[in-house]
Amino acid sequence: MTEVPGEVPLAPAARFLPSLAAVYRAQLSRTRVARVPLLFVATFQSIGIMILMRGVVDGGAGDEARAVVAGSAVLVVAFVALNQLAQYFGQLRATGLDHYATLPVPAGSVVLGVAAAYASFTVPGVVVTAVTGALLYQLPLGGLWLLIAVVPLTGAALAGLGAALGLLSPRPELATLCGQLGMSAALLLGVLPAARLPEPLRWTRELLPSSYGVDALAEMFGPRPDAALIIGHLGVCAAVGVVTLALATWAYRRAATR
Repeated sequence: MTEVPGEVPLAPAARFLPSLAAVYRAQLSRTRVARVPLLFVATFQSIGIMILMRGVVDGGAGDEARAVVAGSAVLVVAFVALNQLAQYFGQLRATGLDHYATLPVPAGSVVLGVAAAYASFTVPGVVVTAVTGALLYQLPLGGLWLLIAVVPLTGAALAGLGAALGLLSPRPELATLCGQLGMSAALLLGVLPAARLPEPLRWTRELLPSSYGVDALAEMFGPRPDAALIIGHLGVCAAVGVVTLALATWAYRRAATR
């Protein structure tokens, strides 16, 4: 291509992975101080729920005990990745996305970078909650290695959903409301044992992506975990994560160009 005299050549477009890493590091450093107290709140909330449920579920390491511990651990992810991210993107959309829209980076790297930074805050809280619950309900600690897969896959699905809710809500107040309703659904349908839910709520539970992460972790606590079932649950989380993050990316482009 021949350059026209007097014209300044455009810089090459930013690549996706370096842009993603830059957004992730920047967002992690900006929100670290503000989000740590929220992580403590989410962790203590989940531990408190497990203590309250101790006198309700069946004794020992039964199905209900596994469901409560797994649901409480994933609830930490829902509190940050779904609730807080919906509020963050709702506020960001209200300001016109002035900062991120001017960056020469792909839209997908912005959404994924912010979502990954928020999801990273959940790791310590999930581990503390899961270990505390396993000790409280006398569940095997050996199955906790599955958190390596449960946290990122469930976090991706919930973070994508939270970002989409925030970016598609016309007002930040509605984004906050949607995030809180989503977290409440994760609390009601994830922590309570599925066997004790009414039939309509059981069907509703199947629509919540975090339920599959809960079921995978609960299965891992069992005496003979079904590997195919666990992989299937995690596969659903991964598929939903791709869809919700793609939706959030589209919503970001839409909000940035309006």
